[in-house]
Amino acid sequence: MITTAAENLSLFGRDPWWLIVVKAVFCFAFAMLTVLFSIVWERKVVAWMQLRIGPNRHGPWGMLQSLADGVKLMLKEDVVVKGADKVVYILAPIVAAIPAFMAFAVIPFGPADNEISVFGTRTPMQLTDLPVGVLFILATASVGIYGIVLAGWSSGSTYPLLGGLRSTAQMISYEIAMGLSFAAVFLYSHSMSTSQIVASQQDKWYVLLLPVSFIVYVVAMVGETNRAPFDLPEAEGELVGGFNTEYSSIKFAMFMLAEYVNMVTVSAVATTLFLGGWRAPWPITTFWDGANHGWWPLLWFTVKIQLSLFFFIWLRGTLPRMRYDQFMKLGWKVLIPVSMVWLMLVAAVRALRNDNYDFGRIALYVGGAVLVVLLLSLVVDVFRDRGRKRADAEADAEADRKPFDPMAGGYPVPPLPGQTLPPVPRRRPRGERQLVPVNGENGTGTTNGEETGDDH
Repeated sequence: MITTAAENLSLFGRDPWWLIVVKAVFCFAFAMLTVLFSIVWERKVVAWMQLRIGPNRHGPWGMLQSLADGVKLMLKEDVVVKGADKVVYILAPIVAAIPAFMAFAVIPFGPADNEISVFGTRTPMQLTDLPVGVLFILATASVGIYGIVLAGWSSGSTYPLLGGLRSTAQMISYEIAMGLSFAAVFLYSHSMSTSQIVASQQDKWYVLLLPVSFIVYVVAMVGETNRAPFDLPEAEGELVGGFNTEYSSIKFAMFMLAEYVNMVTVSAVATTLFLGGWRAPWPITTFWDGANHGWWPLLWFTVKIQLSLFFFIWLRGTLPRMRYDQFMKLGWKVLIPVSMVWLMLVAAVRALRNDNYDFGRIALYVGGAVLVVLLLSLVVDVFRDRGRKRADAEADAEADRKPFDPMAGGYPVPPLPGQTLPPVPRRRPRGERQLVPVNGENGTGTTNGEETGDDH
């Protein structure tokens, strides 16, 4: 399979310069048109979910709403914050937007060995490919985070800085899990080339062979694009507008463009690595031999991207925003451990397959190892819970022996279960109240009839 990858890569790099320009412009236009459509589609779908009308003024069925928004943002006043670092402030939107387009250079829109004719020249439906194409995608995606961080820092404002710091924390939370999910794909395909990864999914897509890796990547890609429920760098309810609070006009539009292009990019990566890439779905290939030839692969690839974008929209219209600590806990305590354990299982299965073990013995060995780990974790949890319950019971008994003070922390708090409030002091009956002299006129009465304990 490694030899096949090398042969496929030899098909690239032979195009004339003008054809390379045409294919680069096509990749850019494909991303931009998908963004324009996805913005309108998102508003329409969310409006449908919330029983609203949605955009219906600009163009037929409101389809030109994205263009109207772009024109509006370009014509708005471009404000530059007085205390900002102007060079970094202006470069940050560019740094955020450009890397999102670069990943499309290695995304295959069709089979490399099925060349199409462009102005009479035969060429594969891919701009180029690399032996480490997936690592190139990871590198460009990581660079885009710098735009958000620099935008928050260069604004010279508190809330954008907090948004930039949150974006940094998100990156180190999901990038490790994302890389581990890719590693499982590398083990199965024996390649990091995007065209070879798609070619290795001829018999079965990796979403079926590596379901855990696919789920981990889906969670990570939502975090990478700063989309709900992981839109913590923006978090309008907490940080005003997040990292782009101090931006307006075309610079704000570039941040918005970067977000949607990133959505298209991660959807294209998910399609390439797990959903068969440009391959037609299973029922179609059974009765149509030409489904994966000519220009048809571009259609299947586009449909899969649109379904992935619909998933983004569905999440936004369904789930509330997570708390900052919840996302960090999800990344470090769930995604990374699960990815590491899953990668070890995948590596073990591949090693056993290379040694010509049959499926039954592989399932026995791997299932037995998983069962032993689960039993050990169960025993540890039982003893840990027993010790924790004993410590909690001792703490509750100690708390019951001490009188409860509702003002111990400086402000009144209600009692916990098992605690009782001290008796409330009551005013003495009216007959037992004492009369006190006022202004020292006499020692037996008052001059104005006031009594101790009366309220005024």
